Amino acid sequence: MGVDDEGRTGVPEVVGVLLAAGGGTRFGMPKVLAAEGEWLQSGVRALAEGGCTQVLVTVGAAEPPMPPRASAVRVEKWRDGLGESVRAGLIRARERKGLTGVVLHVVDIPDTTAAQVRRLLEAAGPTATAVARATHSGKAGHPVFLGAEHLDAVLDILSGDRGAGPYLATRDDVIDVECGDLGTGLDHDYPDA
Repeated sequence: MGVDDEGRTGVPEVVGVLLAAGGGTRFGMPKVLAAEGEWLQSGVRALAEGGCTQVLVTVGAAEPPMPPRASAVRVEKWRDGLGESVRAGLIRARERKGLTGVVLHVVDIPDTTAAQVRRLLEAAGPTATAVARATHSGKAGHPVFLGAEHLDAVLDILSGDRGAGPYLATRDDVIDVECGDLGTGLDHDYPDA
């Protein structure tokens, strides 16, 4: 059990990882810098206010100042794809004593809110054995909760531009959490999206 931002003890130790290390090739700039940093701010806010006791932001192509309640995790091999960003975030998250699990989120879904993260965590328990993901109109997306007992297995399969998706595809116990009433779940790969 951990301590949240307001000093409450006994809350599950859940680390939020905002994946933001990429160069945003199709977008035309690193997405961590998009909307003058508002995407970064909103991602951190959703994780912190949604129930994560710590928020980590993976950085690589750009390294902006971190918002309050967030710490940067440098991804040396960020050019190798999303898998390296997930790897760096999970390795750092595992350093937390008593870790219950990790919420993975991506910086390019700026309409994700704390309510979505809370709903995801409620559905997951959260427990160290749970795996859950947000869906939007039935379509799987982010954020994703990985209980601590799954982190080694996810780390073993990460490669290239694939994150935890291939691991989730092998499981029949993934809890799908409909969040379409709380946001679009649409990622923004292009500047006019």
